[in-house]
Amino acid sequence: MGSKAKKRVVLPTRPAPPTVEQILEDVQRAQAKDPVFTALAAEDPPGPSRSTEDSKAQWKELYQQSWAYVAMNQQLQRAGNGLRQKCEHLRRAGEDLEREVEQVKQAALLETATAASV
Repeated sequence: MGSKAKKRVVLPTRPAPPTVEQILEDVQRAQAKDPVFTALAAEDPPGPSRSTEDSKAQWKELYQQSWAYVAMNQQLQRAGNGLRQKCEHLRRAGEDLEREVEQVKQAALLETATAASV
């Protein structure tokens, strides 16, 4: 019978990663319509490029929206914590009320039983 052992395939060694200079040269040689750059570009409609003022205004608006989002998120977290505390307080108050109602019932039954025996 023959050996069923498979021959190991020897893979070639990996090439060394490119240097920073090679990467920069590659990026500088790339055309403006290179799919890598167009796929990652902002989703602005094609046309004349925005002015610097428009760009600054857009960044300022994005910053303000981000800041407002963070502030609202913190406010919602505080409100959620407050609601959890109030819910726990109401649960405890409900348990206390149930105990007191049970005590009143017991006292009423005891009073009724005492009055019936007299």
